[in-house]
Amino acid sequence: MIVIPAIDLLENQAVRLYQGDYQKKTIYSDAPWNLVADFTSQGAELIHLVDLDGAKLGKPGNETAIRKIQENSKVKLELGGGIRNLDTLKFYDNLGIDRFILGTSAVIDPKLVDDALVLYGVDRIVVGVDAKDGFVKTQGWEKDVGLRFEDFMERIHIQGVRHVIFTDISLDGTLQGPNFYSYEWILSKYPFQLIASGGVSSIEDLEVLSKIGSGEMYGAITGKAIYEGKIDLRAAVDFCKKT
Repeated sequence: MIVIPAIDLLENQAVRLYQGDYQKKTIYSDAPWNLVADFTSQGAELIHLVDLDGAKLGKPGNETAIRKIQENSKVKLELGGGIRNLDTLKFYDNLGIDRFILGTSAVIDPKLVDDALVLYGVDRIVVGVDAKDGFVKTQGWEKDVGLRFEDFMERIHIQGVRHVIFTDISLDGTLQGPNFYSYEWILSKYPFQLIASGGVSSIEDLEVLSKIGSGEMYGAITGKAIYEGKIDLRAAVDFCKKT
């Protein structure tokens, strides 16, 4: 299992939201590209980027920061938020982004997932499943489309998706620990390369995640816990390499 530091971008700043609420943000850096160098020096192999403006607008909203992050990065980057069509995928591919996260678009436009898998391959396409109270949320976690996350998981499995990020929105940014039950359920049913997101706040959380199933969890995303000193990234990376 790998630890994946998160950089959430809003107006080209690195921020964290509380339970996905845009009105409850904390700004951590005006130069998020500098965070990449710091995370890399501590052993990160993959960095998770979210374009929060893009998630709401449905188009890229933090191009300045994303370009500088890519230019200064020596590790792989995965990016989500506002990727709703093939033109945006092509734009980020040309920019040098390694993995693309489809969230809202995967819910409302299944054909885009099919096309993206063909064009870019299963290892570069990640589907973000963002849920609250059992239902999938879209458009920056602000819209409920009445789709249970279990049904959505079945759909993307049939489509051939391999990489999935599951976020329990109610725990995101709370430092209260992940939704272990959901991850156990997902891995008991599907052979996804699953990434945990939401509430990961301690080495103990990482230890539990690493033991789910038969040690099948691919990775764990953590953001606020790193920024606020709850998790030492270097120690977390070293721990996960041993598990």
